[in-house]
Amino acid sequence: MEHIWIKDIKENDTVNGDYLVTNKTLGQTRQGNAFLTLTLADKTGALEARVWDNVEQISAQFREREVVTAVGQANTYRNQIQIQIHGLKRNPSPVDTTIFLDSTAQDTGHMLSELKKLTHRIENRHFKMLIDSFMADHSFISQFKKAPAAKYFHHGYLGGLLEHTLSVSLIVVKMSEHYPDLDGDLLLTGAVLHDIGKIDELTYDLSIDYSDRGRLLGHIVLGVLMVEEKLKTLKDFPPELATRLKHLILSHHGEFEFGSPKRPKFLEAFALHLIDDLDAKMNGLSKLLRDDRQEGSWTAFNHLFQRYFFKGSAAEEPGKKREGIPIKETDQRYLFPVDL
Repeated sequence: MEHIWIKDIKENDTVNGDYLVTNKTLGQTRQGNAFLTLTLADKTGALEARVWDNVEQISAQFREREVVTAVGQANTYRNQIQIQIHGLKRNPSPVDTTIFLDSTAQDTGHMLSELKKLTHRIENRHFKMLIDSFMADHSFISQFKKAPAAKYFHHGYLGGLLEHTLSVSLIVVKMSEHYPDLDGDLLLTGAVLHDIGKIDELTYDLSIDYSDRGRLLGHIVLGVLMVEEKLKTLKDFPPELATRLKHLILSHHGEFEFGSPKRPKFLEAFALHLIDDLDAKMNGLSKLLRDDRQEGSWTAFNHLFQRYFFKGSAAEEPGKKREGIPIKETDQRYLFPVDL
């Protein structure tokens, strides 16, 4: 049977397919009857589901983070789609991971090649040696090409970390040309390395989640530790350059309330924070607008940004996009629309 994507499930639809259980809670009605609340997910989204009958028997068959075959009916509860489960069991068969994890639309081999070309611009021999040590690390590159950049909002799919890193690096090159006071070598090195800790922070087997190290340390600290390990192999790396580079990584989230151990304290650090934030928001908001299920010209209320977003006038031709800022032909894949 063809998989029914979560995003396509509508009221009164019959549901029969494989879904990942991301949350499982056993509850009791006021009358003392047991019921089960689940969150069923695939790569397009997640929906709440309820089990009212044979609760204990069904609950014993599976755990959170397992794939189940669910049969049920989609209803509306408090203006949200909810699935009433009639039958559910753990799926013991090998599952198609592409149902649960999305991937970048770009070719990771090509993106890595483009990133390496950008690093050839680095003239400072110390930064060049550090970047080369990462690029020559086959274990690192294997993870770097596959890892997502986030669990939810931006570039939250396989290959997302590389896509985000390349995008930030491309913008960094443009910004360095526009603002000559910036140290382009330092800024580009920081752009390439600012999120490398995410290869250890996130896990991505059937869903994207945080590893134990990710929850305990976070990608910013993990990234600095990875840089320090490489620096140990580069005996004459100047301590001052190492300190400035580490500050870029430690401050790229900008503010303490956004998980940044330090706030940016020189030009390159401030620039990297702004570019990283810009790229993350443009990617995340573009996906939000594409995936919104609300009818009309406005999205549903977004609690992260505390606002509605305008999707476009009803008078506009469906599917038509405004032109973005012209850039070189070779960079067209990374063009962001300006209609956000």
